[in-house]
Amino acid sequence: MKKEELESFRSELLSLRQRLVGNMRYLSEAAQSQSEENGNMRGGAPLHPAETGSDNFEQEFTMSLMENENRALEMVEHALKRIEEGTYGTCESCGERIPKARLKAIPFTSLCVKCAEAHEKGEA
Repeated sequence: MKKEELESFRSELLSLRQRLVGNMRYLSEAAQSQSEENGNMRGGAPLHPAETGSDNFEQEFTMSLMENENRALEMVEHALKRIEEGTYGTCESCGERIPKARLKAIPFTSLCVKCAEAHEKGEA
């Protein structure tokens, strides 16, 4: 891969990392706010079961979003490390080159399409 292309991918990954960190900060603040509201808003009044269920759903949903963002951030960090090591753009499973079109669509991928499909099916 040409140096300019590699630098373009690095720039895109750094931008993506910054966005993910911001998203996680926002979600963390939202989860904390939800938790505080659940404790303070009711003021000792008995909760209706539907309210409790809605509050729990919102908190679980926020936590799920945070987990997804964290996984994506880990993959971005791994891709940046692979750039530094000189292995970016090579499939970690089969060793073949990952097509640039795939890297443009998913810049943090570490698998070619064939290996990714096999991994999803549980074959890898």
